Amino acid sequence: GIFNAGTNVGATISPFLVPIIYKYHGWEAAFLATGLAGLAWVALWWPIYRRPQEHSWVTPQELDYIESDPPDPAVRIPWRLLLAHRQTWAFAIAKFLTDSIWWFYLFWFAPFMAAEFDVNIKTIMWPMMTVYLMADIGSVAGGWQSSWLLGKGWSTNAARKTAMFTYALCILPVALAPMVPDKWLAVFLIGVAAASHQGFSANLFTLVSDIFPRKAVGSIVGIGGFAGAMGGFALQLFAGRLKEWTGNYIAQFSIAALAYLLALAIIQLLVPRVEPVQLSVTDQPNTSS
Repeated sequence: GIFNAGTNVGATISPFLVPIIYKYHGWEAAFLATGLAGLAWVALWWPIYRRPQEHSWVTPQELDYIESDPPDPAVRIPWRLLLAHRQTWAFAIAKFLTDSIWWFYLFWFAPFMAAEFDVNIKTIMWPMMTVYLMADIGSVAGGWQSSWLLGKGWSTNAARKTAMFTYALCILPVALAPMVPDKWLAVFLIGVAAASHQGFSANLFTLVSDIFPRKAVGSIVGIGGFAGAMGGFALQLFAGRLKEWTGNYIAQFSIAALAYLLALAIIQLLVPRVEPVQLSVTDQPNTSS
């Protein structure tokens, strides 16, 4: 949840900084500043990133905790083996469906606010910052909720899916965003949906480490990330077409409202129980995993 919240920091700060840079220095400077920000972060991150065993900030107690899992062999797992597991497809399809909605909010929030409430680049700052601050809260809350349920003795399967179902339900009211008359009510509905997306996403990410061994987590998350990006690509084109055909945003926000329940239903169908998958490079792919 904390890691996922960090991804919103730029989206929260940029609506405040980019218009200021644009106003005084023009679009070229705004693009240059946002591009260089990533390189500046790398310059700060590179000197302090180390393996836990080599890092001076890691205490012996922390290192013992980090290394408490049994060691995994350093072997390369072919994608054909990972793709043979229905759990991989459950994660990828869920990312395809839900990441596309996140990209919809990123790309279409400003045009929506402009069309419906006459919000321009000079006045979008506070609505956009509100949405992504709420998203940060939702991300941390999503991680907390499933962890709290686990602490109460719930199974991993029940804790993760209950948290995801909670946030899928909280997203449903966003379908009303293009119908409400008040700008801040629309911002609130979208903010709740963005927060709930992040809560859902935090638990979706965690399903990978719940199910797959450490040696496969990076590859599975990469497959899901690719699927999510393709979903985002497809929905942005489709959202634009829908706007041309209907002249409003009702269909787009209705899709956004229902996507998470559909994603969770597919997860339940393909992964009825969250339990570890045993992988071996000598395994033969099969669809009954």
